[in-house]
Amino acid sequence: MVSSVTIPPPACMLLPLEVPNRYLFGPGPSNVPPRVLAAGGRPIIGHLHHEMYEIMNDIKKGIQYAFQTNNHMTLAMSGSGHAAMECAVFNVVEPGESVLVSVNGVWGERVAEIAERMGAKVHTLVKAPGGYFTNEEIEKALAKHKPVLFFLTHGESSAGLAHPIDGIGDLCRKYDCLLLVDSVASLGAAPLLMDQQKIDILYTGSQKALNAPPGTAPISFNDRACHKMFNRKTKPVSYLFDMTHLSNYWGNDGKPARDYHHTGPVSGFLALRESLAILAEKGLENSWRHHKEVAEYLWKGLEDLGLKLFIKDKDLRLPSVTTITIPDGYEWKELLAYMIKHHQLEMTGGLGPSIGMVIRVGLMGYNCSTSNADKALAALSDALKHCPKRKA
Repeated sequence: MVSSVTIPPPACMLLPLEVPNRYLFGPGPSNVPPRVLAAGGRPIIGHLHHEMYEIMNDIKKGIQYAFQTNNHMTLAMSGSGHAAMECAVFNVVEPGESVLVSVNGVWGERVAEIAERMGAKVHTLVKAPGGYFTNEEIEKALAKHKPVLFFLTHGESSAGLAHPIDGIGDLCRKYDCLLLVDSVASLGAAPLLMDQQKIDILYTGSQKALNAPPGTAPISFNDRACHKMFNRKTKPVSYLFDMTHLSNYWGNDGKPARDYHHTGPVSGFLALRESLAILAEKGLENSWRHHKEVAEYLWKGLEDLGLKLFIKDKDLRLPSVTTITIPDGYEWKELLAYMIKHHQLEMTGGLGPSIGMVIRVGLMGYNCSTSNADKALAALSDALKHCPKRKA
């Protein structure tokens, strides 16, 4: 028999896998603790086995604690933070409905595009990176556009801003609008209370302060959001993200049996469960306090190096991701490349509208320590000494 294989095995696949060991001090993913890596390496079990359902139930309880919510409709998406972002918009918004998006960095830009793609009438509140919206500005826009959904980023990692949340939930209820909040970069690092702050839909990602591998995204919907979501006239544009199916997969719809919808990331869920257990053991308030203390230590060290922090108001700085104004005369890409080459240490530039404005330093979860802050400061100091400084 003549072989039908005409393409040979690729040479690269006959070599062993090599992955560098680096300090991930950018905006995420962050380094994962050995305990979480070990959990992800446990044996694979079936995604519909009763033991997997128990693990999913644990994850749900862990998310409820991390979010500070009693919402029954709480789960983890099979995908990164973008999966949760799309799930929220796809399920509560129908084509032709009005959506209001606050844009002060890249995440508002993304949500505006997602809503536009699925046929919503998108209105934006826009400020430059680092800017924030007053409750008065938000109320004026709610009254004008009458949206069914208002989106706000709590931890705007592209600018290093922690946006004030208090009072916005009340405004959304006054104007019969759902409040959707992105906490991918802030959850576990900065105070956030879903039920008390009247957030209708909240999501985060696994790979930042929760210090799990990327690929799962906790999300929660309150009763107001569920009423809108399950009384649609049209089906959501995504089958994978349809909460009618996902609510059953996670045992949230009251039905006696869970039907097959998709194969969830078993290893990712094992790792997420362990990361949520670590947060529960540490305590939310202790985690918030620890991130704030390490951030303040880093901020002082950066200022001692003569660097300027991009967010001037300390109360508005995101504890998990610090943004530094690019120092005069330096090419930011050269500074980052130097630190990767000589210190095996990652920091990043801006993202979206903040590109060319900032360098971002992330110390969160497992990486959140003064010793790691010292490593980051030493690497930056070394880069500033050895990278060429050009005259303006």
